[in-house]
Amino acid sequence: MSDTPTITTHGAKNALKVAWITYFPIEWLPDLPPELQGLPRLHPATWQRVLWEEFRKDETLDLHILVLRKSFLKSMRFRRGNTTFHCVKTMPATRGPTLFWFDTILVSRVLKEIQPDVVHAWGTEYGGAAIAGRLGYPALVTMQGILTWLGSVFPLNASMKLSRLAEPGSLRKAHVVSCESSFAMKYLKDRYPHLRLLQVEHAPNRIFSEVVRQPAMKPVKFLCVGAFQLPKGAKVVVEALAGLMNEYDFELTWFGGRNLELEQTMRVQTGESLWKRVTFRNEVSPDEIAQELSKTTIFLHAALADNSPNAVKEAVVAGIPVVATQTGGIPDYVIPGMNGLLFKSGNVDDCRRKLKEALEHPRFSKGLVDLETLKQMRAYLSAETMAKKFREGYEMTLRHDPRSPRAEQGSFATAGVVR
Repeated sequence: MSDTPTITTHGAKNALKVAWITYFPIEWLPDLPPELQGLPRLHPATWQRVLWEEFRKDETLDLHILVLRKSFLKSMRFRRGNTTFHCVKTMPATRGPTLFWFDTILVSRVLKEIQPDVVHAWGTEYGGAAIAGRLGYPALVTMQGILTWLGSVFPLNASMKLSRLAEPGSLRKAHVVSCESSFAMKYLKDRYPHLRLLQVEHAPNRIFSEVVRQPAMKPVKFLCVGAFQLPKGAKVVVEALAGLMNEYDFELTWFGGRNLELEQTMRVQTGESLWKRVTFRNEVSPDEIAQELSKTTIFLHAALADNSPNAVKEAVVAGIPVVATQTGGIPDYVIPGMNGLLFKSGNVDDCRRKLKEALEHPRFSKGLVDLETLKQMRAYLSAETMAKKFREGYEMTLRHDPRSPRAEQGSFATAGVVR
């Protein structure tokens, strides 16, 4: 890259050199170089930032984070402690349409300089897994969503459709894969039996475990986090709450982007009285979400399909009762009767029944959960546990990916690679 410092090794002499291929949200970081300030804020991907914060403490790691964006003015790199961020400028209309082969060329040039011990490919979204499968480096693939599954439940946008096309081939070439939920473990094992799988829950920001709860009682405060869209369960939430208008005094706050066309349609169907109880906010920081969670009585999540939603985890570790759709990994940490209730995906009547049950529950109606369950879930979803397991994942990759010099003999047949 031009106008960038020479790559050097950080940390201990024998530090493990790991390169992330990712959509890391650098625009959310403080103290960015002047050339990167003012970038539009995209998805915050808080789980990656949480892991990075943990890894920053580890002097045995030399971490390189590759971020590809067409919005960069130029390619450049900058350092933060044991981490070098590589900002790689891409060309418009060259990513998805080439099934990420143009990105593969760009990434291969950077990795040739870095010479990592392990590559960590974050997701099949935006081609991370596809790129890693074409290169000659040991690679841990981390599933964020499972696009093949999600696309069978609701329509994907154009970008995700292209990523979905590359997903099956990426997973057939992969050797070691991490995923968050027990659902994902079974889904991948059934379809890709050659994979070595590692379950690693992506931890929420630790500030959510430190929320001081003062739940509202009159009116009851519901909170939804996510885009106001059909796949995120917007219609389910609105119709379920509309049926409770005459029985309960409540307010709903919705954090996320608005779909004005859908909103208008729902207003016509349900009447304006419900919407006087609804407040929308967008582009909220983790601190602002934590502040809202302190007052929330019940957290509501109605996505039609979701692998392991971070918003639900944030509510769980904050100690808020959760009423959520029974999909993906949510049943791993929302335990019916202990810290929440689950309803059938897309089922408005079941959602309404579970909301009524929560509003009549001796604990949930007061915004409280079982304390022993809260303790267990905070440990299960901790940043420390996440970092420990990903370090194990890197070691597993070095042992079992045939592209690794340390790979055990006979683990797998080597796929065609570019290096």
